[in-house]
Amino acid sequence: MSAPDLVLARYATVLVPLVLVLIGLRVERTRDGRAAALLAGISAAVGISALDPVARTAGWWSFAPVDGAFHGMPVDLWLGWAALWGALPVLFRRVLPWPLTVPLLAWLDLIAMPRLAPLLVLGERWWIGELIGAAGVMLPSVLLGVAVAERRWLTARVLGQLVVFAGLTLWLFPRVAFTFDGATWPREHLAVWAQLALLLSIPALLAVREFATRGRGTAYPWDPPDRLITTGPYAYVANPMQLSVVALMLLLAVAAGSWAMVVAAVVAVAFSAAVAEPHERAALAARHGDEWRAYRRRVRDWWPRWTPYVDGPEPVLWLDADCGPCAATAAFLRDRRPHGLVVAPAGEHPGVIWRAEYAGAGGHVAHGVAAVARGLEHLHLGWAYTGWFLRLPGVDAVAQAVVDAFVAPPHPAGTVDGSHEWRPDVGHQAEAAGRHAHRRH
Repeated sequence: MSAPDLVLARYATVLVPLVLVLIGLRVERTRDGRAAALLAGISAAVGISALDPVARTAGWWSFAPVDGAFHGMPVDLWLGWAALWGALPVLFRRVLPWPLTVPLLAWLDLIAMPRLAPLLVLGERWWIGELIGAAGVMLPSVLLGVAVAERRWLTARVLGQLVVFAGLTLWLFPRVAFTFDGATWPREHLAVWAQLALLLSIPALLAVREFATRGRGTAYPWDPPDRLITTGPYAYVANPMQLSVVALMLLLAVAAGSWAMVVAAVVAVAFSAAVAEPHERAALAARHGDEWRAYRRRVRDWWPRWTPYVDGPEPVLWLDADCGPCAATAAFLRDRRPHGLVVAPAGEHPGVIWRAEYAGAGGHVAHGVAAVARGLEHLHLGWAYTGWFLRLPGVDAVAQAVVDAFVAPPHPAGTVDGSHEWRPDVGHQAEAAGRHAHRRH
């Protein structure tokens, strides 16, 4: 094994991608495009870090023992690989469309990998790992970057970012931390730790959903919602995603017995306070002005409110008074004096609904269990957490199926003559609020 050959291979794996990235930054001059390329590169880096141990186990490839390696993989090669598989196709997408770039890069990888010896040691079926990596790491990373750069495929953007940031929080960051203190992944009481992790994740998951459903945007700072989001978890705390991430890191620190994860959580808080929050404040103040400043005066970063922040027209929750469970739900909510919510009988609805409907600002509508869950968010933090859990994807469908089968079968309520189709707007909300204001006193 020749030392000069190793050095040459390592220089090539990092300098060639670096030069191409610099050229790509000259080609792609928009901030959103460059930010999307960064996200694609992060996605590829996380995916490669997960692919490498699989490749070693399967015997597809391994690396020569060198300095500057992370779990046996040279960091320079890892970063260069991530740039090629993520950032570059996004930066050059206007010059070379991604459907051509992805197979081209896969083909170049097949040619280049045998030439990286002795740094890279290939097994007999290394090409299988290469094809799996191209399909499972490069293609999703490029699609995520293109979707963010061009503001397309909202659902794919949201799901892709969830996978990437979950991978960072629950896979890559712990792997780095465990190299410092020798901790290992917890092997006992996994079901308990998983349930606790889900509970701590609820604010972040619902915040992501709120961004998508209410603002048509994502959590990535350069792919934001098109309106200020002050509902859902944001009615209680200004940064529910960061709060969940730090809580998950501390939970993993306890589960694994890792002091390095505690340090990582502290660093995450410091980064959020010193770097992320000033950038966010400036961006939100520029986009939303006084509306954002009024919100931030009453909602804190890390310490949640007990009751929700309410601004603007009051949403209306319509419940069928002739349905026993629906009427009981309405009475339950009214007895607890909801904040910024009108609970109205479905008979006064100007259209046809099915048992329950929540009409919020901006034309947002929820039905059935999701509507009641929205109503719970107007009580206090404890009930809001229950409402957020009921609105989790999958949980909402199961809860609705249970209600349909055992509690209140689907039935129409409201104006049943079908004379017009109703859509929520400020006028209807204000009218309902006026009719029922006395019930809150």
